[in-house]
Amino acid sequence: MSDHRFSGTGLADMAAAMRGHVEAGAVAGIVTLVARGDDVHVDTSGLADLDSRAPMRRDTIIRIASMTKPILAVVALAMVEEGLIGLDDAVDRWLPELAEPEVLRSLDASLDDTVPAHRPISLRDLLTLRLGIGVVMEPPGRYPIQQAMDDAGVAPGPVNPVVTPDEWMRQLGSLPLIHQPGAVWMYHTGFDVLAVLLARIAGKSLDEVMQERLLGPLGMVDTGFHVPPEKIGRLACAYTRDPQSGRLTLVDPAAGGAFASKQAFPCELVSTADDVLAFARMLLARGRHGARTILSPEMVGEMTRDQITPEQKAVSPFFPGFWETTGWGFGLGIVTKPDELSAVPGRYGWEGGFGTGLNIDPQKDLVTIFLSQRLMQSPDDAAINREFQKLAYRALAD
Repeated sequence: MSDHRFSGTGLADMAAAMRGHVEAGAVAGIVTLVARGDDVHVDTSGLADLDSRAPMRRDTIIRIASMTKPILAVVALAMVEEGLIGLDDAVDRWLPELAEPEVLRSLDASLDDTVPAHRPISLRDLLTLRLGIGVVMEPPGRYPIQQAMDDAGVAPGPVNPVVTPDEWMRQLGSLPLIHQPGAVWMYHTGFDVLAVLLARIAGKSLDEVMQERLLGPLGMVDTGFHVPPEKIGRLACAYTRDPQSGRLTLVDPAAGGAFASKQAFPCELVSTADDVLAFARMLLARGRHGARTILSPEMVGEMTRDQITPEQKAVSPFFPGFWETTGWGFGLGIVTKPDELSAVPGRYGWEGGFGTGLNIDPQKDLVTIFLSQRLMQSPDDAAINREFQKLAYRALAD
């Protein structure tokens, strides 16, 4: 490894490009982090709050949304290694709401046109998003199950559920599955269920579970399901972009917003660039953090291996072209073929719906973290993050 792990010119180009997007009004502010070993470079641009003009800083707290998925997955896998649950154990021991599920005969079937599930839902099904229900990649309201999920308050969306975990599970359990357990990958819902499962296995709140098992040991001091009053001034505001005018409008403030107090159903985290880096370094170190083992190397290997078969990918619609170069492990995407960033597959990570992204490249010993706070409304909204990734690879000195 070269002593100069990043090109100074490359880092400057990356910073200038991100600053350009802020100046163009595409986002309010951006934090980027690139790291190889102990060589860490953080750049900030723009504002965390357009009204107060508070700047985006290295320690600004960000809604990481679906970047929570790999963090929850690690806690679940640690419980597996402790013997509290097996990967292929049925979850209905702890989640009786999901016992003996019924399954729709077809996507367009009425809710009472069902058959019994071939088998129970397992922990592996949750981690690989193959429990049988999730985002339906069709226009809203096209099928009865979509309307039923909306009416029950369990349709996946950018906002955390407003009911308690027990009530959410009761509503989910009242609906049929869309597909047989283990058959089809469907985004998101498995991790809301996982959040409930982890708390019930431990007999504690999810906040306590996460602090005791991962956030505390890794020193992720600014990561949690809400922001305490003494830190609320560091939480960025969240925005959306008006499709007509292009202007940014506020969707969630810091003070008085969704994360300013404990939520009814905590399932997605807030964090900072350095906290996310601590998590990424643990995975790069094959599950170790200093002298402590969070996961075994073998379990990290399973987590970062594509678990979805070609046949399942063929019947699992997601964003156009997603499955061409990407698979899914336990809570994160896996690059399975050479792509525009690297000729060597094996990179892994995930993005969040408020404009965040984590990528870990074991071959390059590289971590890249992108943090903004603009609600993603289409796949195109990830374009700035993709540009950052390309520039990060160009900035590598070797």
